Amino acid sequence: MNPIPQQPTAATQGASSPRHTSRVPGRVLSVLILALATGIGTAAFLYPFLVAPRQSGHGMNAHAQDAPLTFLLAVGLCLVVVIVNLETRQMNSKVVAVLGVLVAINSVLRLVPGPLGFSAIFFLPILCGYVYGSDFGFLLGTLSLLVSAIVTNGMGPWLPYQMFATGWMGMAAAWLPDLSRHPRLEHLVLAVYGATLGLVFGAIMDLWFWPYLFDPTQLERQWQPGYELWTTVTHFAVFYVATSLWWDLGRAVGNLLLIALFGPPILRLLRRFKKRFHFEPG
Repeated sequence: MNPIPQQPTAATQGASSPRHTSRVPGRVLSVLILALATGIGTAAFLYPFLVAPRQSGHGMNAHAQDAPLTFLLAVGLCLVVVIVNLETRQMNSKVVAVLGVLVAINSVLRLVPGPLGFSAIFFLPILCGYVYGSDFGFLLGTLSLLVSAIVTNGMGPWLPYQMFATGWMGMAAAWLPDLSRHPRLEHLVLAVYGATLGLVFGAIMDLWFWPYLFDPTQLERQWQPGYELWTTVTHFAVFYVATSLWWDLGRAVGNLLLIALFGPPILRLLRRFKKRFHFEPG
């Protein structure tokens, strides 16, 4: 005689439904905060094209006036992302502890020497963003640059822009589909994607100082107030290819090799932590 299956009671339904329904608004809130962070970061990079900044022969003092505010906004948004994820239980204290450990490790990876623009600091944000989601990837990238700058005394007006750009690298990795059932394809896609992000990071960071440059002998690769959009894009493309592309190729190749060589064991480790801590990626 088969036992009669137990019917769900009002008490059990009430115990399960709030947990299910609370994830949806929490996830929506996280998406909105990341969208806000992306909007603020994008505006910080692009607003010089609207206000026509003072130009000179170098761009080292670019954003010197507004960088402190951008820095405070970047740090404040990271804090908000952590609080929202804790309140909505998309993260727990153990996951935050793992985030702290990975930030410390990743900030040290920036000190690993390499040719051209190579930097190992993008390796973990890309993999963690892919496994743990956009929130975790953004936080890991952003906070790693902050800690690294403090350790190496690399504080300057460029820092908040590096924080945003690296955070976007980790966040963008979460946009890839889950390919865990196809390990070989997964490793290939991640390696190529990491190489692409290495080039994208370099192009984004060029926008940090490019509008501030002026050299009358190289007008074909510079920006001037009043340029139309297509002229601005073509001049920036010429500037990027002439000054940054070969440097950024070192970063791209470094990302590709690191992910191809060390990606599989790191992915297994990250997924083990994800399963153990019952982490709901955002």
